[in-house]
Amino acid sequence: MGLIELSGISKSYVTGDVKTPVLHGIDLQVQQGDYLALMGPSGSGKSTLMNLLGLLDRADAGSYHLDGKEVTTLNASQHAEVRNKTIGFVFQSFNLLKRMNVLENVALPLLYAGMGRAKAKLRAQELLGQVGLAALGHRMPNQLSGGQQQRVAIARALVNSPPVLLADEPTGNLDTATTEEVLGVIEQLNREQGLTIIVVTHEIDVAQHAKRLVRLKDGRIVFDGAPV
Repeated sequence: MGLIELSGISKSYVTGDVKTPVLHGIDLQVQQGDYLALMGPSGSGKSTLMNLLGLLDRADAGSYHLDGKEVTTLNASQHAEVRNKTIGFVFQSFNLLKRMNVLENVALPLLYAGMGRAKAKLRAQELLGQVGLAALGHRMPNQLSGGQQQRVAIARALVNSPPVLLADEPTGNLDTATTEEVLGVIEQLNREQGLTIIVVTHEIDVAQHAKRLVRLKDGRIVFDGAPV
């Protein structure tokens, strides 16, 4: 069994009396150490699938095994517990707290989890080193470039050592050179640490950095293979 295994996943949304099917029987396996790009036009179900993978939403039918655990039957608090241990999230907008310096931003999830401040900061410093920002822990987010802020966000996402990194349009706010910088960090984490990475993107140039491309159209997977 893969690290992620979806079987027959379907999802609809109901607005008033109108039911809108979004995903139709999705089957998908992601192995430990995979690097997958998820693409699709607006309305393809890409965002819905991302939310299901990240345990931010629940499927109507089908099964989802994450790290060997069937998660479709779990309640919201159980979803949150599995999500916090298993998935690191990176978003387009960085979501760094402006009143905290870089080191404090990265350490924050560990403090929420009950780790002591000194130990959390040591772990945060280690992660900043992994993304090439070891010397910038004292800076505030607004003193960093966009690419540096996204690398801080990646470090924060990985501070709990999750096996999966889910990145939603992680380079959407970045210029071409900075996009390459951030994708280089993601590739290095996949190559050197075996981190499983799923990147949701509209950009084929971003998807071509991945080992595998999954395309959605009208709520179905229409391509699953090497990026071309």
